[in-house]
Amino acid sequence: MKKLLTPVLLVAAGWLATSEADACTSLIATKGASADGSTMITYAADSHTLYGELYNQPAADHPKGAMRKIHDWDTGLYRGEIPEVAHTYATIGNMNEHGLTIAESTWGGRHELAGSGLIDYGSLIYITLQRARTAREAIKVMTELVNEYGYGSEGESFSIADPEEVWIMELIGKGKVDKGAVWVARRVPEGYISGHANHARIHKFPLKDAETLYSPDVIDFARRQGYFTGKDKDFDFSRAYAVTDAGALRGCDARVWSYFNRFADGGVDDYLPWILRGEGEPMPLWFKAGKKLSADDLKWMMRDHFEGTPLDMTQDIGAGPFDVPYRWRPMSYTVDSVEYTHERAIATQQTGFSFVSSMNSSRPDAMKGILWFGVDDANTCVYVPVFNSTRTVPYQLSEGNGDMYNLSWDAMFWVNNYVANQAYNRYSQMIPDIRRVQSGLETAMDKAVAEEQKRIEGKSYAEAQADLQKLTDYWTEKSTRDYKSLGDYLFVKYLDGNIKKEKDGKFERNEAGTPVQPVFGGYNQRYFESIAKSPGGERLKVVDIKE
Repeated sequence: MKKLLTPVLLVAAGWLATSEADACTSLIATKGASADGSTMITYAADSHTLYGELYNQPAADHPKGAMRKIHDWDTGLYRGEIPEVAHTYATIGNMNEHGLTIAESTWGGRHELAGSGLIDYGSLIYITLQRARTAREAIKVMTELVNEYGYGSEGESFSIADPEEVWIMELIGKGKVDKGAVWVARRVPEGYISGHANHARIHKFPLKDAETLYSPDVIDFARRQGYFTGKDKDFDFSRAYAVTDAGALRGCDARVWSYFNRFADGGVDDYLPWILRGEGEPMPLWFKAGKKLSADDLKWMMRDHFEGTPLDMTQDIGAGPFDVPYRWRPMSYTVDSVEYTHERAIATQQTGFSFVSSMNSSRPDAMKGILWFGVDDANTCVYVPVFNSTRTVPYQLSEGNGDMYNLSWDAMFWVNNYVANQAYNRYSQMIPDIRRVQSGLETAMDKAVAEEQKRIEGKSYAEAQADLQKLTDYWTEKSTRDYKSLGDYLFVKYLDGNIKKEKDGKFERNEAGTPVQPVFGGYNQRYFESIAKSPGGERLKVVDIKE
């Protein structure tokens, strides 16, 4: 998502600018790194103002001379028009009918290069999904669009995947110099994992390689602007066009490091100095996977708060008395003229929607792309299966069913928020109850999708499409209903700081039907110790009073 601060502030304010911005995360696993031979990419669309819903656009034929209106994805404001193509493909979320999926993360970059062209980064994604069948076609469409009509956003990283390949493309405009953009795209090698999270991750790259593409002037433009003076072979895209500060590393690259830390072959502790202090070599663009990953692995990775690492958000005093792995904005703060920061994890409270996209050409055509789609915080959401053949958005995820200012109890976004925002107050106590319902639903959906895959083998595309649509509708409705019940349950169970006792799935009563005495959950030991050691702790000591 686009950063809220201007590019000028990004340079001037350093860490503060990056940490105060909206931020997205995209993780990648190639066919050779997946358990079932799928390519997989993830996306968390993180924004304090983005409402979680599922976009779709039907396939269409367009007459000669038809025009397509461009509306900025972040603001909705009208930007202009471009000629429409003869035929556009159906899209569902960030996937199209061919299983092509595109995700992004914004890194801003040099403020003077903010684009003033027609095509913003969001429009670039959704126009391309309507016009391209494969990842390589998508790169061609995207770069041709910005060259012809101009790029109107800041520096951006894109994950671009089809059932066979995954590419990372990084792109930034030319400011007032030119309406176009400079860019580099690299195919992630088979058996490897990669990712990006609001910092440009392509550093040096091979200049003669069939699986590396780049704009003809990507190096020369940097030279003309004074961003680079060395030999071509030493050119570093990230160093030239992005801003490498504490926010870019601690607040951005750290999220990708956490993914590598969990799944890369061999340790990645050597790159902690890079993450924490900018010391040593930049973290590589990809690592060989240490195990074959499943879509479920990536769902849980999207729920990460650095648990089990030196950056674990449940372990510092900021986690409070209930081990809460969330920090409200602002992210940085000053004490005695020293600046401090909260960690910024993959999972965050301000997510509009997220997904894990699994693309596999060995599955029936109607489900070669599966978009496991969730709304609100990835940590507490339920990922429901949406397919490349899905043509109708379930009501619970449809555009217009509620918005950021209007609550709808039929909208999955609001129901998930009902659950999550209760847990933010008493996380360690409530999260086991949430995990029980969340895991139960997702396990059941995994099983249902696997069974449906067997059932539709040999069916026509139309028959398979209808069956898969019913599956998506059913599980979206059920997940929303079950989460509303979960939210009600949490509200009752944890009312007024108490924890009601349960037996056989019901809250306990005595023989007369009166509620029994609840459990007093209290606080964690760290909280008590912090009180005791605080300036006011002395007056709270219990003294021995003798008669």
